[in-house]
Amino acid sequence: MTIQDALAEKVWAVIGATHKTEKFGYKIYKCLKDHGYEVYPVNPNVTNIDGDICYPSLSNLPVVPSVVDFVIPEAAGLAAIDECIALGINTIWLQPGADKPTVLNKASEAGLHVIQDCVLVQLP
Repeated sequence: MTIQDALAEKVWAVIGATHKTEKFGYKIYKCLKDHGYEVYPVNPNVTNIDGDICYPSLSNLPVVPSVVDFVIPEAAGLAAIDECIALGINTIWLQPGADKPTVLNKASEAGLHVIQDCVLVQLP
């Protein structure tokens, strides 16, 4: 799957989304939303972002997203891959910093499509 293929999918989740406007988890969530994506914030430590419900996990989402954007540390990333597999999510987007070798290896072994790039750079 290419970057353009992933960006053509319109239902996303951002794991590590936050209400802290200076953080990349907020900037990525907001950017996707501003570009017309149906995007769901996921963070067990946040209840809402700009008035939108923030979900504690992918399993709590009302829909299964086509792409999951990772803005989380290594241990959380490894756990999130298990959740993606269980939910049948095949495409993950690893932001810089979330693309640790262990996360990449686990995703590859699971047969997931992995994009390593910054959404903020790739969206027009």
